Amino acid sequence: MDNRIVAPTLAQLYFQAAERYGELPAFATSKGPLNWHPVSFRELYEQGLDLATGLIRLGVQPGDHIGLFSDNRVEWILADYGIQLSGAVNVPRGSDVTEEELVYIINHSGIKVAFVEDPEFLDRVMLQKERLPNLESVILMDGGESHFTGVEQLGNVRKAGADHRSDGDESAVRRMAETDPKDLFTLIYTSGTTGTPKGVMLTHSNMMSQMEMIPIDLSCTDRVLSILPVWHIFERVFEVYTISCGACTYYSGVRTLAEDLLQVEPTFMGSAPRLWESLHQRILDGVRQAHPVRRFLFRTGYGLAHYYKASLFFMRGNDLRLEPVSRWVRAIMYLMHMLRWVLLLPWYGFFNAAVLEPVRQRTGGALKATVSGGGALPSEIDQFFNDLGIPVLEGYGMTETSPVIAVRTPEKLVVGTVGPLMPKTDIRIVDLESGAILFPSDKSGGGRGKKGEIEVRGPQVMKGYYRQPELTKKTIRDGWLRTGDLGMMTYNDCLKILGRRKATVVLSSGENLEPEPIEMCLKQSPFLENCMIVGQDQKHIGLLALPSLEGFQKAGMSVETLEELIQNPETKKRIRQEVRSRISRQRGFKRHELIRDIRLIPEPFTVGDEMTGLFKLKRHRIEEKYASLIREMYEREG
Repeated sequence: MDNRIVAPTLAQLYFQAAERYGELPAFATSKGPLNWHPVSFRELYEQGLDLATGLIRLGVQPGDHIGLFSDNRVEWILADYGIQLSGAVNVPRGSDVTEEELVYIINHSGIKVAFVEDPEFLDRVMLQKERLPNLESVILMDGGESHFTGVEQLGNVRKAGADHRSDGDESAVRRMAETDPKDLFTLIYTSGTTGTPKGVMLTHSNMMSQMEMIPIDLSCTDRVLSILPVWHIFERVFEVYTISCGACTYYSGVRTLAEDLLQVEPTFMGSAPRLWESLHQRILDGVRQAHPVRRFLFRTGYGLAHYYKASLFFMRGNDLRLEPVSRWVRAIMYLMHMLRWVLLLPWYGFFNAAVLEPVRQRTGGALKATVSGGGALPSEIDQFFNDLGIPVLEGYGMTETSPVIAVRTPEKLVVGTVGPLMPKTDIRIVDLESGAILFPSDKSGGGRGKKGEIEVRGPQVMKGYYRQPELTKKTIRDGWLRTGDLGMMTYNDCLKILGRRKATVVLSSGENLEPEPIEMCLKQSPFLENCMIVGQDQKHIGLLALPSLEGFQKAGMSVETLEELIQNPETKKRIRQEVRSRISRQRGFKRHELIRDIRLIPEPFTVGDEMTGLFKLKRHRIEEKYASLIREMYEREG
């Protein structure tokens, strides 16, 4: 039974969660193997009230912007409690922020008080202090005493607030009551994939719409693993949602993820495509290195699962429908799928229990579902895990929409799509050239199967960009937010994402192409760690490629470093072979999508520089960094 809390504001939700769930664990932090330290809903709320009172004593006013610069930790959510209960606005960012972005965010948003994660981050802030004239106080979340002036300890601020509360100070309770649903709860600066960060203004009502509409049932018995950056709205919504449902969130990290999956045995988690790509590669590597009998058993079991699930999905109406099919044809296909399903059932049952179940145990064995967001999940990996019996519910959204626009559910799991729209959410598909509305339409099919830009309208749409009214007007017109993403509605009413309008490469011939599907296909090669398509305004496209040191080593190449690998002439030769075999006319790619030239890059893309916190490519940054390599590809044609 759905017993989630939906309150007018985030502060009220925190209060109601403490009242309803009391001493149940809300968050847990690992202190060692099988040693998790929990904090209860009641304890977290009381500590939040203490911190809010301490912030008010520091001079924080309703609506003030408070910086929160930290990665995932229980102090992050405690700081957020304090900020929300004091009536202020959370301005978060992770430790991967660059100095220039940090200075820009603090100055542009007018931050006077900021939480920082540890002494190392504190040093980064203080080194820029002359460029931060409005920053008055910094609160250190973890670490000893600081020699800098104007620096407070989180524990001391909370203790001061507790002392004032014991003396009858109810200022935080009054602030909580005065907060309006239309007020901002956060100001999130986007990660800057296309340039200067933009401050996205989200209100309490934006967040509460997500609490009301997310089509996933959780309860007090669920265990949720937190792995994505909490400052990003995707992970943040799920953490707030677990509070709403009374579930416990366990903080994990990339280094400890494999252990934590086995220890926590999560029933749900938010995830990014990179996680599933990595796990997919590890599983396949394990199969390749296994005994021939084990390889045969796995491939047989997976083959049975693939056809069994395909028939099951069809009978449930969850097959990918990009074109209309008559009822008679579907009826005949239904009977064929039913026959295949019945024939495969006993064989699938055996191999599922004996062969596939041990593979599923790598995720803890209790995972009911995971929502993958923050980027497109490669179709073959999406298919692989859903066939395997690990339900990956891909979703779609953006910071500007709080973030969820559409998400698959266990009942509506159509592989290759991001599922049906969220309740109370409208979209339309708009032709890129004419601006005509392709979907919804009065014509046959209602505009389904038509490709165009996605525009969205609903209670989750942001208030606007902070201090950028012109950009806000350009992005939101007549209540419709222009996403910049390309997509279509399928014939079973699921949204399929086809690429990014801003990422579109336009060749000098006028041909347009989407680089992301090409890049996803190439990244499935064991010899490529990462890559990016280039070629704007050129005659053809080229590729910046990062070879995989591990992949080449496993293939028998005797190299120790990435530098050695790049200098080896066999490396580029092998990557060219991979590119030609994977991106070809025979595999469905068009002539202008074929890659004519390749340049190897000397170092990995890093989060905070060439990638965002969710591993999206910052294309403008990569083009700037490797401008000379890109020029080399085309200078002979100039």
